[in-house]
Parts: sequence; C-alpha cells; structure tokens
Amino acid sequence: MNGLVGQWPEPARPAVTSEGLRCGGIVLDLNQSETDVPGNGDGNGNGSGRHGDEERGRATGTAAAAAPHPAPLRPYVIAAILLCALYFLYSYLRYSHFHSPSWDLGIFEQEVRAYASLKAPVVDIKGPGYLILGDHFSPVVALLVPLYWIWPSALALLFAQAALFAVSAAVVGRTVQQILGGRSGMCVTVAYGLSWGLQEAVKADFHEIAFAVPLIALVCRALLMERWRAALLWSLPLVLVKEDLGITVAVVGALLAVYGRRLHGFLLAAFGVFAFALTVLVLIPAASSAGTYDYWKKIEQDGGQRVSPLDSVLGVLDSSVKIEMLVFLVGITAFMALRSPLVLLVLPTLGWRLLSQDSNHWGMVWHYSAILMPVVFLAMADGVRRSRGSARPWLAAYANVAVPVAAAIAVALTQHLPLRDLLRPETYGADARTDAAEAALEAIPVGARVETDITLMAHLTGDRTVYWVGGAPGTAPDVVAINLDFGWSRPIDDPVKYAQQLHPEARYRITREAAPFVVMERTTPAPGNG
Repeated sequence: MNGLVGQWPEPARPAVTSEGLRCGGIVLDLNQSETDVPGNGDGNGNGSGRHGDEERGRATGTAAAAAPHPAPLRPYVIAAILLCALYFLYSYLRYSHFHSPSWDLGIFEQEVRAYASLKAPVVDIKGPGYLILGDHFSPVVALLVPLYWIWPSALALLFAQAALFAVSAAVVGRTVQQILGGRSGMCVTVAYGLSWGLQEAVKADFHEIAFAVPLIALVCRALLMERWRAALLWSLPLVLVKEDLGITVAVVGALLAVYGRRLHGFLLAAFGVFAFALTVLVLIPAASSAGTYDYWKKIEQDGGQRVSPLDSVLGVLDSSVKIEMLVFLVGITAFMALRSPLVLLVLPTLGWRLLSQDSNHWGMVWHYSAILMPVVFLAMADGVRRSRGSARPWLAAYANVAVPVAAAIAVALTQHLPLRDLLRPETYGADARTDAAEAALEAIPVGARVETDITLMAHLTGDRTVYWVGGAPGTAPDVVAINLDFGWSRPIDDPVKYAQQLHPEARYRITREAAPFVVMERTTPAPGNG
C-alpha cells in the first residue's frame, strides 16, 4: 500500500532556515519548504493578502507533493504495532468480561462464519434465515475468511479491526511527515491513534467500517501527494464496504476535478453515484425479505411518525449533541482541517447522520465517526501546509504549533475516553458476573440452537446457531439463555414462564442458574420447523 511501502529518497531542495518541528520541545517551526516562491510578496505588494495566501498555498502544496520530506518506514511500523496491541488489549478485555455493547459483533461473526463455510451470509440473529446483504451491503467482510479459518472466534474480528485501525495510523502519520517534515508525523500518529473517533469505534466492537478507515487514509494520502490514479483506485473498493460510501467516492471524484483531473473526477463521481443507487435501489432490496432498503426509515420516520424532507433538513443542527460532535470533529485538529478542501470528504457521512432521526447517529459514541478521522487529520496537514507561508502573521504562527496542539488535545481527551480504562487495575480482573457468565456458557452444548440476549451472544456464535431473544418465533430453540440484569422493559420474575411465552409450542426447564444468568433447556420435542 502506497502509504507504507518503500522510503522516499530525499530530493534536492533549497536551503531552509528552520530546524523543523520538535514535538514537545522549544522549536515548533513547520516552515521547512521553500519560502521564496511566486506569491510570497516581493516588496511591491505582490502576493499579499488573501490572494497571496492562496498562491502560496498552491505553490507550497505543489512543492511538497513533488518533493516530500524523508519519512523512514520503521518508526511507523513500530507505532502501528503498539497501537494494534493497545486496541486489541482493550477489545479482548471487554470481550472476556462480557461487556459487548450491542449484538453487532455476533452478527458479523455469523456472517464471516457463513462465508468461511462457503455458504450464503445468513445471520440468524437478525431473524431465522436472514440474508445480511439485505440489511447492509458489506461483502468486504469476506476478506476475513482466511483469518477466521485459522482463528474461528469473534476475537479474530476484533484483532482484524485493531490491525486495520493501526495500519491507518501509520499511513496518516507517515504522510504527514512527508508533507510537513520534522517530527510532525509521529505527533500526528499519536493524536490520530488516540482520537475519539477510533477509541469509540474500538469500544463498539467490530464493524465493517474497519476496512474503510485505511482505505480512506490511502485515498487522502494520494490526493495530497498528487497521485491521482492511486486516489481513484483506492476509492473503488469503498463501495464494497458499506452502501453509503458510494457518495463518498463521488466526492473524491469531485475533488479530483477540482484539482484539475476533470475526466478522472467525472468518471469516479459517476461511478460512486451509480454504485450507491445500484446498491440501495436494487441489490439490497433484492436480498431483503421486505424488498426495500430499510434504513430510509431512519430519515423518514421519528418514533413511527412521518417526517417530511424539509423538516429533516431544517433539523440537522437541532440538537446540542450534533453540535458537540461537529466541534470535536474539527477541534481535535486544532481546527486546521477547515483550511483544506479535503475536509469535504466528511460531508456524505455527516449528511446522513445529521438527517437521521435516530439519536444514536448524532454524537461522539459508537463507530460512526471512525471513517472521518483519517480525513480530518490529513486535512489538518494540508491546512498547515497551506497556512505556514501565510501573509497573516497570526495564521502562520498558529500553523507552526497546530500539530503539537492537536497531539496535546488527543492526549488530554483520552482521560475521558475508553482507553483510559487500561490504566485502571480493576479492568484486568474477573468479577463474579464474569464467572457466572462463563458458567452459563459451559451449560450450553456445542452445536445447540440458542436464543439469547447481547451478553452471551458473541461468545456463542462461533459454534452454535444463535437467535436474538424474541426474534425467532416458531423455532423452539434447544436452549434459551438470558441475563436477568440485561435491562428488560419489565423484570423477568419467572424465566421458565418467559421462555414458554416466547415459544408456546415447547416446554423448558432450568439447567443452570448462576445469577444473573439463567440457562433453560427444551424438554419437549421441537415442532417440524424447529
């Protein structure tokens, strides 16, 4: 991948007068590229003001793309390994202590398990026989099959995500060093690796967007290094990650056109729009039992009530949660991302999130912001490059300190983010709840058909058929296993009665009770479709 392979030879450049960025030191000068380029001002007023800023931005940008600063590969490989270990350690501890926040990890393991068995990606958690390509179009997860053959566990998916995020950090950091020089690359690697978007995505368990994060980092790198064909080629696989990313691909095409590659840009934009339309209007409805793309409802309905398109548009900033997310999105780059046209790549993802009536899409939690992180951090590098030769002294001075400021912001925010838990001794010890959950797992036979809630789900999907509790009527599963403390709308006082309400055609008895977990086995024969 062109973000990690090889080492740039150091080309001949005009003499520089600054020592470069020493992150955490006294000198914070990023002006390492030539300063006497057209538009810098010649004493006659030429190149001053806004026009001069734009000319200098274009000149320094071209120079940086043509003559990148040296960026040895080894430090970024080491940083990627450390970040991968950090992400996976956190994920492993959450998984081993039964703290999965949603059913998504179980869903993705069922999908990968089906691909690994060379079968259609049926995910019974979403409903018996449910074809997952009718929910989201993410065939890219089939790439995990070789790893899953070696390591048939949900942990394999968590490790893959950790590795993909870590690779993206190396791409982003090394690109920044090649653009800005000095030690800016390692500062950004730290800031990016600890960014809230990635930390929250790690906390949310595995999602398909893990593949999009390094791909988008490579797209942005190619754009900044003026490698237009690479930008186009790295964009194409995004349409296989998730259906909405076709619009992001179209925006990449628009940027190519802005940068002067109009034919490439037009073709890529057309491809992105076509892929999006084909996916949501044809492929997903064809695979869905409902015959439609179900997620339109996230924009069109609010609690079952119809929402007009105008109301959706007028309500894009109607919540402080949305505004907070937007401020922190650019704030982690010391606001320098706003100086780059590259930041336009965040608009498709932000668009559907802000239009959505689902409040889970609005804020800083979950995995939805992970794909925005490589965009804003590489946009920050471009913004610094465009600003460091500015005729506005305050802007040039601020550009010189923006990178270490962003690193300091990331470190400071981490005390309020998921990875802070790795500094707490209690994170590493098992508690009574963990022991009870493991006892419940031991009571469920391998190969059984199990109906359960989120707590045990991802621990069962590797070698059992798993249904979501209440989501498989008429199947009479072999086992019903529930966590009484799961957060039910009404307390479950009689677990056996609850199981028989779910499946009146069957009878169940308790085989293991380890508070708060109850495992019940079917005692009557299953119906014909069971």
